Amino acid sequence: MNRKAILYILGWVLNIDGAFMILPFLVSLLYQEEQGWSFLIVAAICIAAGTLLVLKKPKNMVIYEKEGFVIVAFSWILFSLFGCLPFVINGDIPDFTNALFETVSGFTTTGASILTNIEVLSHASLFWRSFSNWIGGMGVLVFLLAVMPMKGGGSQIHIMRAESPGPIVDRLVPKIKNTASILYIMYIVLTVIEFIMLVAGGMSAFEAICASFSTAGTGGFAIKNDSFMSYSPYIQWVVAVFMMLFGINFGAYFLLTIRRFKEAFRYEEARGYIFIILAATAIIAWRLIPQGMGIEETLRHSFFQVSSIITTTGFVTANFDLWPQAAKVILVLLMFIGACAGSTGGGIKVSRVMILAKTVKKEIMIYIHPNSVKKIKMEGKQVSHETLRATNVFFITYILIFVASVFLLSFEDHSLETSFTAVVATFNNIGPGLAEVGPVGNFSGFTNFSKYVMIFDMLAGRLELYPILMIFHMGMWKSAIVPPIKRRMVLRRK
Repeated sequence: MNRKAILYILGWVLNIDGAFMILPFLVSLLYQEEQGWSFLIVAAICIAAGTLLVLKKPKNMVIYEKEGFVIVAFSWILFSLFGCLPFVINGDIPDFTNALFETVSGFTTTGASILTNIEVLSHASLFWRSFSNWIGGMGVLVFLLAVMPMKGGGSQIHIMRAESPGPIVDRLVPKIKNTASILYIMYIVLTVIEFIMLVAGGMSAFEAICASFSTAGTGGFAIKNDSFMSYSPYIQWVVAVFMMLFGINFGAYFLLTIRRFKEAFRYEEARGYIFIILAATAIIAWRLIPQGMGIEETLRHSFFQVSSIITTTGFVTANFDLWPQAAKVILVLLMFIGACAGSTGGGIKVSRVMILAKTVKKEIMIYIHPNSVKKIKMEGKQVSHETLRATNVFFITYILIFVASVFLLSFEDHSLETSFTAVVATFNNIGPGLAEVGPVGNFSGFTNFSKYVMIFDMLAGRLELYPILMIFHMGMWKSAIVPPIKRRMVLRRK
């Protein structure tokens, strides 16, 4: 394992974390709040530690898949650990476990909160919560690849694949640095467009930028206790549409920018994703009609919640825990499906669901026609055996972790609906669940043990399981520690 390269990159991660924390400090200066100094203090610590790690660049910067997983896992852990400290220092969230839960929820774009009154937080803390959604949406390491020069494109792809969601992650252009830059440019442009539209709808600049950050990252951290319930229909429609847009594979947007329109509109996953949204919206709206709302209001709430849940954003405009049972079941199913691969959304991903469905269809056809040769295709290309194997293994691992998490939470005195949907909401990076953790509830009622289980779930869900699982595997640490010890023993004997 290339330990020097890992530490060097983690040093840059700390530098970036520190640089990002200067922004909420500037916000505090604008609003004349004392809480912002905590961000400046932690920023100084991050930059000091990061500078020590990057003083000397290793000669060997080659990164393989194992190193890529380790870098990604520890980058997100470091971002979360240092990112929660300002909350503890300034007293907005004085308990460390709660602060860590809130911060991990922010960076993983989950949006699950332990706060019972969000509106009492300082502007600096509110900004940091929303900004953490934006940082985590596209990814910490993708940003690093976009701004930090690194040699060896083959090395960089291992980092991007370890962090980016989806069964297949590839370059948009030959150079990884350019791919990362293109992704962030599109990400920033869409965020700015939403910000402008929200300001045009009557939102203050601060509210609009926080809402745009959380929407773009599909994170769901709102700055009001009722999320988006009290905002105008125009703002609710704008946010709903942009949530849906940020759930589409950014590769489709890239094809649009280079005027390959036919290829962009042929994106099979995107078509499936939009079909699911429209179908779910229609069914839920049909079930809500007897509640006496107008047609526009019914469609707006239905589309908003479907868009929010399938993209794993977590904003709400209504207490869907009071909706008809069929509507709630559809929303829970959407929590599992998630958005498109290559988007900022979480969940299993539409592409994996489609691959699994096609695999089942293939097996049925083989039973009917034993001598036939069936190939599974996505986006007009044959799905490789490696991708099929990875998808199947991912699903099995996903189920095992999910079941184990529900079992661990079941030791507390919560209803099955609460425990089950709490794991669904955190593991799939959704935010709200049902019952005690529903749209008007929060996660403060769980013990610290359960909160750490859900912190693991949020990190594992955002990083698609393997980076987090690898750092708990003894075999990896044995290969990293034992060889250097043996080398030292050999040198001593000589």
